[in-house]
Amino acid sequence: MDLALVWFLLSGVTARAATYYVTVAGLGGEPDYEQRFQGLASDLDKLLKDSGGDLHVYTLSGNQATRAHIDETFATVAQQAKAEDDLVVILIGHGSFDGTEYKFNIPGPDLSGDELASLCDKVAAKRQLIVNTTSASGGSVGALKKPGRAIVTATKSGTEKNATVFARYWIEAMRDPAADVDKNESISALEAFQYADRKTANFYESQKRLATEHPQFEDTGKNDPVRAPSTENNEGLLLSTFTLVRIGEAQREAADPAKRDLLAKKEELEQKIDKLKYEKAAMEEDDYKNQLTAALVELARVQQELDK
Repeated sequence: MDLALVWFLLSGVTARAATYYVTVAGLGGEPDYEQRFQGLASDLDKLLKDSGGDLHVYTLSGNQATRAHIDETFATVAQQAKAEDDLVVILIGHGSFDGTEYKFNIPGPDLSGDELASLCDKVAAKRQLIVNTTSASGGSVGALKKPGRAIVTATKSGTEKNATVFARYWIEAMRDPAADVDKNESISALEAFQYADRKTANFYESQKRLATEHPQFEDTGKNDPVRAPSTENNEGLLLSTFTLVRIGEAQREAADPAKRDLLAKKEELEQKIDKLKYEKAAMEEDDYKNQLTAALVELARVQQELDK
């Protein structure tokens, strides 16, 4: 990934940055799936709207999840979102893959991976995340992959065509404090992925069923999808710095004008520390230690100010 882009992705968070969420629950095909998909979309919509912060939440499900409504929603987001903002797109439902093209099943004409990529390309937000929780979602990576865009899929390929459970656990991760592994009161996309991945595997084990979905991600814009972060190729770097929601005290600080800038500074320093960990192998040991120590000292100072 271009170093200038990496720096922008990691340092671009400001107190004024907003996150735009577009959630689409597609066709179920039968009543049980219709109810499940719409219920998940409704749960996520409520969770996001209750979480505070500068979030712009758009949710389409049922008869509203048509191509016309999707186009209209993305047009609205494209008009409003700025380069420093974040875009998160979540697909819930069924997908298909014919060996060449991925399609998301919605009322009327289906939405292809190429068409979704085109809609996202029109949004100025430099940091984007697409969470495709559908069956066959692994087949969408090629069409969606782009520097600055992280892609999470419920399946490792387009040939895993059974209905998935990954969406349930992705949403659960965003409200379960146990997903906050580093205890910074923010759920990152990487933390949500690892939580949902683990819960998905546990589901199949507990049901004594052969797993028919294997979640994966790609966030460099140029590599093949992986199932775990790696400092060797920067896989996981963008996901680890992509805040989905804040919880606890951080959620209250984000809503407090007096503390919002300090919280942004804290998150920027945490991102810098994550970036250093990825760059450690290519750095002189003393340089790494000096930069890490300086960042940790500054982080402690900012946290002290927040605690007042």
